[in-house]
Amino acid sequence: MIRLEQIKLPIGHDTAALNKKIAKKLRIRDLANLPEYRIARRSLDARWKPDLFYVYTIDVFPEPGLEAQLQNVCRDSGVLFTKDLSYVLPEAVKSMQQSRPVVVGSGPAGLFCAYLLASCNLAPIVVERGECVEKRSIRVNKVWDGSSELNGESNVQFGEGGAGTFSDGKLNTLVKDKMHRNRFVLETFVKFGAPEEIVYVAKPHLGTDMLKRIVKNMREGIAAMGGTFLFGLRLSDLQIRDGKIGSLYFTENEHHDVLPEGFIRENDGTIRYATDRLVLAIGHSARDTFSMLHEKGLHMEQKNFAIGVRMEHKQEVIDRAQYGEGHDTDLPPADYKLTKQCANGRSVYSFCMCPGGFVVNASSEAGALAVNGMSYSTRDSGNANAAIIVSVDAADFGSDHPLAGLSYQRELEKKAYEIGNGCIPVQRYEDFKNNRTSTSFCSIRPVMKGKHRFANLRELFSESITDALLEAIDSFDLKISGYADPDALMSGVESRTSSPVRIVRDQDYLSNIKGIYPCGEGAGYAGGITSAAMDGMKVAEAIIHEYHHII
Repeated sequence: MIRLEQIKLPIGHDTAALNKKIAKKLRIRDLANLPEYRIARRSLDARWKPDLFYVYTIDVFPEPGLEAQLQNVCRDSGVLFTKDLSYVLPEAVKSMQQSRPVVVGSGPAGLFCAYLLASCNLAPIVVERGECVEKRSIRVNKVWDGSSELNGESNVQFGEGGAGTFSDGKLNTLVKDKMHRNRFVLETFVKFGAPEEIVYVAKPHLGTDMLKRIVKNMREGIAAMGGTFLFGLRLSDLQIRDGKIGSLYFTENEHHDVLPEGFIRENDGTIRYATDRLVLAIGHSARDTFSMLHEKGLHMEQKNFAIGVRMEHKQEVIDRAQYGEGHDTDLPPADYKLTKQCANGRSVYSFCMCPGGFVVNASSEAGALAVNGMSYSTRDSGNANAAIIVSVDAADFGSDHPLAGLSYQRELEKKAYEIGNGCIPVQRYEDFKNNRTSTSFCSIRPVMKGKHRFANLRELFSESITDALLEAIDSFDLKISGYADPDALMSGVESRTSSPVRIVRDQDYLSNIKGIYPCGEGAGYAGGITSAAMDGMKVAEAIIHEYHHII
């Protein structure tokens, strides 16, 4: 394979222009002889506003004889000769033990773990406390429009697809990837319905509408390979024997007339299943499950995370700052990434930026409120929003208990619910600076899913966190003109940025209880859809390797 780098073309170019550039790099005169190629990466170079360019990395696959010729001809520093950078699926297991591996949670980590297990003939059972994505979507929309009460088991956080289902659907990650799992994740999304461009664009995203379809298709694909999905079952207890997992106990959130083989309904109504391999892909919001696991002796550590607000601006302000005046209207809505180390030692940064997105009520507990950002694939709401968050640690939690961060998180959400009277509390930035509740919107109006209400967000935070937010937002205005607009909107609380807990695991991805594999964002080993999916793959690989070792 030949990799070509730094191929630069103006915005709006056509395929013919790209072909000519590739041929020139390879010193091929006749375009009819151009070998097969694929786009490995495409990024936007906006350094010379308003003149913008796409920069490509291209993988070329010439016939063996032609590749040898090209090696002799090409001396360009932008031409690399390398091996194909593809993920290699583990060898399938020919036979397995009686009990099937159980994956608890059907977010990205759980789905990709199950997908690899099913691909290798291990017939996983995926158990999810929430509903399938079709039912879940209907339920969430009813909560947002006020026609239904929050369901603590199926909501923006819980249900098929995990919390990422109601998000912008970002697929970029900074995780080191020597095994090429990242590309496999993207190619798998394409296989189940995503546009092919997500494999090569620098900052791929899907949007909640595409994610819902892809998640459903993945479920059907896993089932076709022997996997089983059970919705409406919450892991409520474990039986541990001699330091090993023995049986799992589930509480029904919806009744199941028929249960798969091996699932037994006990006299108290709980459902038991015996297994020697349990993958915990429970997500970052399963607080009741974290508490149960801690009581059972699963080793956990307190984990730092970040809390703050959603900042909302008109998308045109961000586009102008990133692309320049008079930019090409065919460009996608622009995003941003901002950081600030504040005078009081606090770190503040933007997170989960949603171009053309919505601020959404992302609550999962009665009497508590959290917000998140969400976009559709078109990103055309007219507003941009992002979390502006401040790092917090044990000094803020007030305890070194493993679950202290979880308690801190919950208290913030209770305050947010109270000051918003159950609605998303929202405030103009000028009013936040002056410590007063807003009374009206001005040049920017909120684009939200869920009811909102004016409140003073300062009531949520300590003075130290408030000072850091103010310092950071004012400094961001130097990078994006208009960021500290008095009419910019703040809403809260943004508290589910990452898991406040890490479930300890060893080099074989096992916890201190043999047979339990902590996995994904909830276990503290990922941060986003792609990294969670990749972690699910790692855990699946460990389980597959163990089966091969046993056999």
